[in-house]
Amino acid sequence: MKYYDDIDKIKYEGSKSKNPFAYKYYNPEENILGKTMKEHLKFSMAYWHTMTGEGVDPFGSATMERPWDVLDDPIEKAKVRVKVAFEFMEKLGLEYFCFHDRDIAPEQDTLQDTNRVLDEIVEIIEVQMKKTGIKLLWGTANLFDNKRYVNGASTSPNADVFAFAAAQVKKAMEITKRLNGAGFVFWGGREGYETLLNTDMKFEQDNFARFLHMAVDYAKEIGFEGQFYIEPKPKEPTKHQYDFDSATVVSFLRAYGLDKSFKLNIETNHATLAMHTMNHELRFAADNDMLGSVDANQGDLLLGWDTDQFPTNIYDTTLAMYEILRAGGLKTGGLNFDAKVRRASFTKEDLLIAHIVGMDAYAAGLRIAARLLEDRVFEDNLINRYRTYQSGIGLDIVSKKVGFKELEAYVLSKKELENNESGKQEMLEAILNQYIIG
Repeated sequence: MKYYDDIDKIKYEGSKSKNPFAYKYYNPEENILGKTMKEHLKFSMAYWHTMTGEGVDPFGSATMERPWDVLDDPIEKAKVRVKVAFEFMEKLGLEYFCFHDRDIAPEQDTLQDTNRVLDEIVEIIEVQMKKTGIKLLWGTANLFDNKRYVNGASTSPNADVFAFAAAQVKKAMEITKRLNGAGFVFWGGREGYETLLNTDMKFEQDNFARFLHMAVDYAKEIGFEGQFYIEPKPKEPTKHQYDFDSATVVSFLRAYGLDKSFKLNIETNHATLAMHTMNHELRFAADNDMLGSVDANQGDLLLGWDTDQFPTNIYDTTLAMYEILRAGGLKTGGLNFDAKVRRASFTKEDLLIAHIVGMDAYAAGLRIAARLLEDRVFEDNLINRYRTYQSGIGLDIVSKKVGFKELEAYVLSKKELENNESGKQEMLEAILNQYIIG
């Protein structure tokens, strides 16, 4: 049975189109900076929000109307969802998807039965991937939902929980390899703590690192060559997350000798919760050669939790794509819509439109960012702003030819220092607005 037969395949119709089921800015074959839009953007459907999200929140029950979720048997329901997921992606022209192990198959009473059901569902996914050509961007394991993970997974004080998490990740890595996934993400959903009164922070972080080293070793053992990612996230659900932001994660990976094995999967809403901008998080990762993939969504500055909204803010998508292009693109990752429709947007049509809007927002951002780079709007300004380090004493500083004594002598020998120049922030923001508004 098809659930979107009443809607034509989504096509590009241009910015003047009034058709809600059409792309206004995303033209997949349009060439930008030597690559097509779809090569730059590599959009991916997040299986969890799209196929299993029900619209539940702390104050209300499920609201989503999903005509395919009518079966009582959770395993049979999971099988139907696979076919709907690929119908949905084909309708949008999405070429990638991402999943947690527990998204695609429900957990059973024993690990043995859980893995058996997972294999059943993966077999159906394989058939659909072969039929459609849709690929797996990355897989991951849900190490936060089950009550066993109340105190964390690899950072749990209970060694049995650590062992179970390892077994779960082992299987998730195996099915990701089986589906030719381009990567595998570690999101430390509950890898953190609430109070130091009952927490050995050093031991927990040591265990987190031990866990990741085990994963690297097992990947080599089974021949999994996909890219490993860590996804930074502050606060929620624990007060102090060990993967707070890009800087924290990079420092952690370097401290434990894991930086050659991992890159970062950066999410816009998580940047917001860390009190950063998305372009800050992307720039830091790129500057440290750790930029891997992106969870494309947005948060709400008026709310202090992870709202996971579909991206609509062109200012943000422009600056995000500027950083991605500046870094040479996402070499192993893509733009995964870790985003959910609002509880009041409960129809199957809303689900489709939300993805269209998100894809258009990033496509528009890509076009604008490309023009900014081609015109060297910010790059030339940066070169000029730091020009005193290109010759004279500045070049000596950069070349490590001088120390404190030489610098003191230099200052004493000068009648007056060079004057500071304007940072021109308002002018640069005005130019950015011109490029965005057109």
